[in-house]
Amino acid sequence: QVRLVESGGGLVQAGGSLRLSCAASGGTFSNYAMAWFRQAPGKEREFVATIRWSRWSGGSTVYADSVKGRFTISRDNAKNMVYLQMNSLKPEDTAVYYCAARTDSGIVKITRSEYTYWGQGTQVTVSS
Repeated sequence: QVRLVESGGGLVQAGGSLRLSCAASGGTFSNYAMAWFRQAPGKEREFVATIRWSRWSGGSTVYADSVKGRFTISRDNAKNMVYLQMNSLKPEDTAVYYCAARTDSGIVKITRSEYTYWGQGTQVTVSS
């Protein structure tokens, strides 16, 4: 059983930055593909970014088009942590952000149903 706890959300002005953190416990962290999703009021939960880990190639990442070039996902396997650095934030980035994990199958997955473990979410609000 993997437990995920997010932190780092808050209120920021448009154009600002925030860094979200997700602490994982239980299981072997390097065996898990990690991801961030977000859910705005009245909308479906959507994929933001994912990062896999390979001992041969290191971390590999995939981003949603809406955040590409602005957000960066990273992981620290020694600390069982995954991060989401969010720059140039826009009001449309306002949402609850969720950390998610799944056993890495070697294939990138970006759909919600593919992820087994979820955190409780952290609110990000971007004011205009």
